[in-house]
Amino acid sequence: MVRINAFAVEHWMDLYETSAKHNLAETCCASISLNDLLVLSPKKDLVDYTQKQVYGAIRGSEVLRNNIANLYQQSESTQASPISADRVLVTNGAIQANFLALYTHIGPEDHVICQYPTYQQLYSVPESLGADVSLWRSDEGNGWGMDLAELRSLIRPNTRMIILNNPQNPTGAILRREELQGIVDIAREHSILIHSDEVYRPLFHSLDSDQEVPPSILEFEYGNVIATGSMSKAFSLAGIRLGWIASPNSEIIEACASVRDYTIISVGQIDDSVAAHALSSTCVKNLLQRNLRLARQNLDVLEAFIEEHSWAIKWTKPKAGTTAFIKFGDREGRAIDDVVFCQRLQKMTGVMLVPGSQCFGDGVDFRGYVRLGYVPEHQVIVDGLETLRRFMRDEYEKLPLAC
Repeated sequence: MVRINAFAVEHWMDLYETSAKHNLAETCCASISLNDLLVLSPKKDLVDYTQKQVYGAIRGSEVLRNNIANLYQQSESTQASPISADRVLVTNGAIQANFLALYTHIGPEDHVICQYPTYQQLYSVPESLGADVSLWRSDEGNGWGMDLAELRSLIRPNTRMIILNNPQNPTGAILRREELQGIVDIAREHSILIHSDEVYRPLFHSLDSDQEVPPSILEFEYGNVIATGSMSKAFSLAGIRLGWIASPNSEIIEACASVRDYTIISVGQIDDSVAAHALSSTCVKNLLQRNLRLARQNLDVLEAFIEEHSWAIKWTKPKAGTTAFIKFGDREGRAIDDVVFCQRLQKMTGVMLVPGSQCFGDGVDFRGYVRLGYVPEHQVIVDGLETLRRFMRDEYEKLPLAC
């Protein structure tokens, strides 16, 4: 019997999200309505109301898959993309995209290396398939950076896949071009697959002025790569439940498509149409500009709050995405019990956060850390942080320390 560990972060969200008054745990950019989407684009043909609601294109409409492929063009000055529409497979969210790609390519005799911390699916699914998983740990003392020498040391004769999350959930850290090139070089040397969850791409809002936007893993002319993405995070449309698998390798796409037949026939035609509209050239730029502005505005508010409470809070400011991994401690620098903190905070104030040790670690890793989503509507984070500010003043120092 296949066994899989409980999905800690999704279980936490299920328990607490509906009762939260100030949801600072949400990882999507502030959601938009279909009316909002129409405002962002001069095109007004969002949905064809005369279209019969049959299954629709099995792999996703050609219009949608072309628009997804165009997300990976290497610069605004060229229309060249490292993939074409036939190298894109549309799925029911990135969570299905990840599952299909992992299920298709990993088996009981395999070894997998997974960037860590990350979304639990990326290492728990391989474990459930019988693979041996090694965690490639980010260095929190170095801005959550990755050590390529350590990656090389983790390689085994049966290493099948390296799993990345770029930008990284929960830290908001990025893998730069030179780091990605190093990973590709190592993978090429050993004929290893690379699976890159790029669900927070292209929300790169806080790069240094001289810093290049990190490329997708698809841009390195290595055939054994898989990228997954979604409409949920950077594109503010979680409700349409639409994601994708992309690869330059037709064999990878065909293998995933074969497995996909057992899970979903097609995404809904309306969902496909909405996503195609959102990713069209006349709309996607406006949508991303809206979300980048919101991310920067909200991150400034969060940074001021953290500076105000520097006696208790430490962090590495995110470069991208929508989440920050923040460490809470006492005045001596000892980590507080993050689970009790999150539970008590929500019960007393309605502010929802996600405990790092329970949802991104094994109970030992990341004690004192919480994940905070900072790209809701602006007033949500303003009100949530003001409520948290009162809790920090009145209740915080009563919290227990991590054991």
